[in-house]
Amino acid sequence: MNLDPVRTRVLKLIEDRDTDLKNASLKIGKNAAYLHQFIFRGTPKVLPEDVRQPLAEFLGVDEDSLRHRRVPPRKPRSKVPAYGDDVGVAPVPASRVPDAFIGIPEIDVRASAGPGAFHEGLEETKVTWLFPEAIVRHEFRAPPNELRMITVDGDSMEPLLSSGDRILIDTSQRVPVPPGIFVIWDGMGLVAKRVEHIPNSDPPKVLIKSINPEYQAYERIAEEVNVVGRVVWLARRV
Repeated sequence: MNLDPVRTRVLKLIEDRDTDLKNASLKIGKNAAYLHQFIFRGTPKVLPEDVRQPLAEFLGVDEDSLRHRRVPPRKPRSKVPAYGDDVGVAPVPASRVPDAFIGIPEIDVRASAGPGAFHEGLEETKVTWLFPEAIVRHEFRAPPNELRMITVDGDSMEPLLSSGDRILIDTSQRVPVPPGIFVIWDGMGLVAKRVEHIPNSDPPKVLIKSINPEYQAYERIAEEVNVVGRVVWLARRV
């Protein structure tokens, strides 16, 4: 696996201290999966200042040695398998998709509308939903191969999104302009939140908000937020 110099350095320093990524993450006040996600999944793309400083102190190095000189490129997303491809959980075969319908995979992960739940990624197909092609192209206005269905867990987006709702996300839309409801990776798992760009911020920042007033809004540097996609549709059991 090719890692950039900062990730390689962090991994080597942790090994030299005879510890591991989990304990190092907890030592700097983060969840147990934080540094594993940073090193091996590129989330966040760069270490934010509030992480870089305590990590440098823990590893006994200068903070500047853990600073990226340029933002690493985004890792390419896995391509959605075509119907009939050999995958772990096979989607509906092409022969079973009716004419004028499009199959959209539901991912086996819950998007938390409260605290994030750890998940390794977006690769596992659970089931396939069938939508009329005209609805996908004219109502969702999204490339069919960029759409994913996931389930909401939590109450921070009540009353707009409730626990158990299925939401359809357009993974081609990763910039919160205009603002809207997005699914993002928060370092622990997938969360559904309202995300909006903060005008005239330098470096560019985003405001991440819940609809439920019991949850506080917070700001993040845009480069530190891994936006998975914009929510374009929801399904709810009556």
